[in-house]
Amino acid sequence: MQMVYNSDSYVVVQIDVANDVADGSATAGERAPRGGFEIVDKFARKGIFIEGAVAAQFKSGVQALMASGPNEEALDDFIATYTTLAQQPLVLH
Repeated sequence: MQMVYNSDSYVVVQIDVANDVADGSATAGERAPRGGFEIVDKFARKGIFIEGAVAAQFKSGVQALMASGPNEEALDDFIATYTTLAQQPLVLH
């Protein structure tokens, strides 16, 4: 788990998990990593976990924004398009 972005509005954490293959068709070195991104909207107090194709699309979008230079406002606007789907309330324990 690695925090990749933290602003006044959002936190983005990248989560990588080893892919365990139950049928034994792949060895430990051949297992493809899986995981995704957890995005938390600090103001709405909701979060979302994205994985697979959606996570790949999110990663490529962030990389494209970073290629044009770091801009917190542009990143926050991009992240906001994903947090509109957030339904999981943020709970502190």
